[in-house]
Amino acid sequence: MELESFNPATGARVGAVAVTPAAKVPELVAAARAAQPAWAALGLAGRRALIEPAAELFASRADELGALLTAEMGKPLREACGEVRSCGQGLSDELDELVGALEPEMLRDGRTSTTLFHDPYGVCAAITPWNFPIAMPHWLVLPALMAGNTVVLKPSEETPLIAQAYVDVLGAQLPSGVLQVLHGADDQGRALVSADVDLVAFTGSRDAGVHILREAAQGLKRVILELGGKDPLLVLADADIEAAAQFAVRNSFRNAGQVCVSTERIYVHESVAEHFEQALVAGAAALKQGDGAAEGTQVGPMINGRQAGHVIDQIQAAVDQGARVLLGASGHSGNFVTPTVLGHLDHAMDIMRTETFGPVACVVRVAGDEDAVRLANDSPYGLGAVVFGDGDHAERVARQLTAGMIGINRGVGGAHGAPWVGAKQSGYGHHSGKDGHRQFAQVRIVSRPAS
Repeated sequence: MELESFNPATGARVGAVAVTPAAKVPELVAAARAAQPAWAALGLAGRRALIEPAAELFASRADELGALLTAEMGKPLREACGEVRSCGQGLSDELDELVGALEPEMLRDGRTSTTLFHDPYGVCAAITPWNFPIAMPHWLVLPALMAGNTVVLKPSEETPLIAQAYVDVLGAQLPSGVLQVLHGADDQGRALVSADVDLVAFTGSRDAGVHILREAAQGLKRVILELGGKDPLLVLADADIEAAAQFAVRNSFRNAGQVCVSTERIYVHESVAEHFEQALVAGAAALKQGDGAAEGTQVGPMINGRQAGHVIDQIQAAVDQGARVLLGASGHSGNFVTPTVLGHLDHAMDIMRTETFGPVACVVRVAGDEDAVRLANDSPYGLGAVVFGDGDHAERVARQLTAGMIGINRGVGGAHGAPWVGAKQSGYGHHSGKDGHRQFAQVRIVSRPAS
């Protein structure tokens, strides 16, 4: 049986891979289990030496793989090529950070000398989404491998070709069984989680995360979950309104809104709301939408008709309940959803509570900081949040928010070495950065009398 891949912009068939029968999953896991001791025995330096050559391959094949990525999931070609290049350009620094995080540590108190080790768990199941189909596997597979685990990767069934290409590049010099890929949909994912794995690292929806956590609990498997978001942007009375609007345009509509930290809810002080809305609408209206392969495209299609339908249904339900269309909400065609800005919303509407994952910005006017914070925190999600405002004022507001990552006058991504972390129902564990890398390893201590 084949898993076919179709271009979401044109409907053309991009290619196909063989579906991995769910019954074969235990065999893959057994091969990973058999390969793991020798992989762990290489040590950090040995594992790094086999992984690092992939940097040159990612760089040399960036245009080719970027074009494949665009064809499979629709994002603009420039962004797709950049996603591939980032895996190569940042690999050496990332490996440095991983080695630093995973090296043994010495602890002494005068009576006892303790070595703290970061040992592999064994076999890691990595399950990744389609919206960043090279970057997301990279964020999970790389730390798992460097920690000495072997990995079985189950990428999204929407983007199997670029996922296979990722495994081919990263695994070019790896021993057999160290990095394997299985292709399929829900049946394959369930089979992998229930198989004899030691760690499940997942990025995807909250609902899928609940199922994974429930199944993993049967064997007390370690779990790292990055789940959905409903990220707020707070625009305070003293904000730079043009800068805030430019950020909202970029962060609400990038990748057609198919980003876990997209700005989906905007709470703007009523004294500056008119100015902000005009700037937001003008910026969004100027975006060029089309096939990601076409020059100048800034907003591509949704991944498929199901996701496009979800977004359109949310918009229509909000309008039926009294939301005002400030831009868009019409002219949708195929998998393309017109960049849309809505106003006059309230938290009774589904579009303010359920993740949209599409090119929609929802604007709510508020009387002051207290209202903005209360509404921003009125969500089961807590991945990212952004505050635009002046200096200490913006920081005081930011510290009242319940998201895991908060940006002030910028996006949520932290400095090099910062973790990628969600709060509330947006995360269970976290990854990236020193602390995140260590979640892919078992902490073990060996103590002896101090000499």
